[in-house]
Amino acid sequence: MSIEEKVQFALESVLVPGVMRSLVQVNLVRGIEVKDGKAKITLASAAIPSTYHSWLKDKVAGVVHELPEIKEVAVELVEAKPKELNQIEHVIAVMSGKGGVGKSLVAALLGVELARQGNEVGILDADITGPSVPKMFGLGGVRPSGSESGILPVLSRSGIEVMSINLMLPQEDDAVIWRGPLISKAIMQFWEEVLWGKLDYLIVDLPPGTADAPLTVMQTLPVSGVVMVFSPQELAAMVVRKAIKMTQKMNVPILGVVENMSYLVLPDSGRRLEIFGKSKGEEMARASGTPLLAQIPVDPQLAQLCDEGNIERYSSDILKTFVNNFLQALSLKTKSGKNSQ
Repeated sequence: MSIEEKVQFALESVLVPGVMRSLVQVNLVRGIEVKDGKAKITLASAAIPSTYHSWLKDKVAGVVHELPEIKEVAVELVEAKPKELNQIEHVIAVMSGKGGVGKSLVAALLGVELARQGNEVGILDADITGPSVPKMFGLGGVRPSGSESGILPVLSRSGIEVMSINLMLPQEDDAVIWRGPLISKAIMQFWEEVLWGKLDYLIVDLPPGTADAPLTVMQTLPVSGVVMVFSPQELAAMVVRKAIKMTQKMNVPILGVVENMSYLVLPDSGRRLEIFGKSKGEEMARASGTPLLAQIPVDPQLAQLCDEGNIERYSSDILKTFVNNFLQALSLKTKSGKNSQ
């Protein structure tokens, strides 16, 4: 291991105030130079409140100075914008077209299981007028920090970065009464001005419909693929088919479909009761030309955990299968995309 690599490893122990991920994870390390025992560390100051600048420089100098090869340390802060620092491997949009089918739930569950498997995950709540992600993660009353140069996302209990308009409202039930252009602008701010850092996956929870917000995401974010969510009712399926056609017209790949509230398991007999009608999973998979990733049942335990803000405690074989199917579909799309180039 080179001395520069040792310095980089040491910097992984320095947590960024306000988000509690390391300097390396947030991608603030801009340069490491070591010569004759003298180290020069260059850090970006994006989104870091000025009150922490001196502390950060002292902390970095102290950690690096502990290395036996280092005799002197100089730390420099340089300006940068979050969008220049963010390195996101995959942007995944979770879409429904129809409201009330559990799109936010599926987005949250996808993020939770991906993080559980060791991935760095963020969730961008693009449902500006109906945000529900912070509630499920128990982030009520938590406020993001930052500076004039950017915003630091809020970290969930399991280390998922979350950004939502509800984190900025005085009360979580305050209404956001905005027209389309303002909503689109807010989504772009969450994309460009939030310091996401290095992420394997950024899950974007889209609002229902095929209007301004989904268009903004599809046209301006580098979306790797879409997960389409629906419920068994024919009305819901009809509206979601519109979203499928929109996505196809915009040449954004659909990775697969998820049927939420697919059935209820009766506790006494274990029999499945299709309380919202016969499953349309295979039908929707054919309509989108993609696999059925999961059929998620109505689960009272899951509903209770969401209400309590403890969705990260939920685990099931169905959830694991869903994410494994998702990863397989993403891998196939990625390979086919490379082969077509």
